[in-house]
Amino acid sequence: MTQGTALNQSARLEALLSALADQGACSIADLATAFDVSEETIRRDIRRLEQEGAVRKVHGGVRLPDRRAEAPWRQRLNINAEAKKRIAAHAAELVEPGMTLLLDSSTTVFWLARRIASVRDLTVVTNSLETAGELAALSDARIFLAGGAVNPAYRASFDADAAAYANRFVPDLAFFSIVAVDAAHGFLDHEPEEAAYARAVLPNARKAVCLTDASKFGAAGRAQAADWSQVAMIVTDQPPPAAVAAAARDGGVEVRIA
Repeated sequence: MTQGTALNQSARLEALLSALADQGACSIADLATAFDVSEETIRRDIRRLEQEGAVRKVHGGVRLPDRRAEAPWRQRLNINAEAKKRIAAHAAELVEPGMTLLLDSSTTVFWLARRIASVRDLTVVTNSLETAGELAALSDARIFLAGGAVNPAYRASFDADAAAYANRFVPDLAFFSIVAVDAAHGFLDHEPEEAAYARAVLPNARKAVCLTDASKFGAAGRAQAADWSQVAMIVTDQPPPAAVAAAARDGGVEVRIA
């Protein structure tokens, strides 16, 4: 569970839910150490998640309200949901009938999947059980699930088998999200396997589009998912800080504000 570098709140909430998915319950002291923040910061995080019904506070710690595998992913879906929905609505304007799309397992891209369900004749490749299921229920898209070992916290596959299957396709657009956008290092994730999947599949797309809310600018991440040269566009909800904007400009990355 060790994170090493302090995260911003949005990223920390997602990482906290992932830790609970693995362990069921965690102490406040252990979480404070893992995320390199004070115990009071963790208590504030817990209060926020508790208000959303995502966790249950117990003496000296926190646990999930139940042990269903769906819970952590569903809870992350509602973090910064309004910003994610705005970003998804804007990104949906890029999608045209007949396209082949690569969709990652992020919750922002899940909101995008809902927005594009009415677009006709799409071919969609995804490693996400949730996104595949949503599109299967709502759209007439041809859906290809890039499978392998399933990560229950993310409801997705990230291993070499999933990447190899996804790379049978040449998507017109690849939509992905991350936990941090760093001026020096590009697009970062917490989990090495998630970042490795992105590194393997994004170069096969004709155009890679990062969907990210503004909380990810300057946040901390451990593993590089993509560098600036591999991404064509960022869709976000607020203008990025100067250093990120300059890196995007230098890398030829278009920034669109939803």
